[in-house]
Amino acid sequence: MARKKIDPKKKEFIKQLIEVYNPKTVEDVGDALKDILGPVMQDKLEAELEEHVGYEKYSHEEKDTSNRRNGSYPKKVKSTYGELEIDVPRDRESTYEPGIIPWIGYN
Repeated sequence: MARKKIDPKKKEFIKQLIEVYNPKTVEDVGDALKDILGPVMQDKLEAELEEHVGYEKYSHEEKDTSNRRNGSYPKKVKSTYGELEIDVPRDRESTYEPGIIPWIGYN
């Protein structure tokens, strides 16, 4: 069975990952993936909140909603690569529920 062809963008990303981290063991690869996973999840959370409140962060335009961003709270998330600490953004009306990370209170 032939190996699946890797998307050129993914191949370039993998090449950069190897250049930056220079992994020597499976554990090194896991550590590199852990370093990447946190920021990816953080960006996804910010994008979800942006969609929820209906405007971009730092936008000075008039808003169509009274709901606003209201800081964030730290949360520890367990992953295959270990525990990550991220900052979960929140809104003033407390109606935002993260989709990428199940909400389990203010851990």
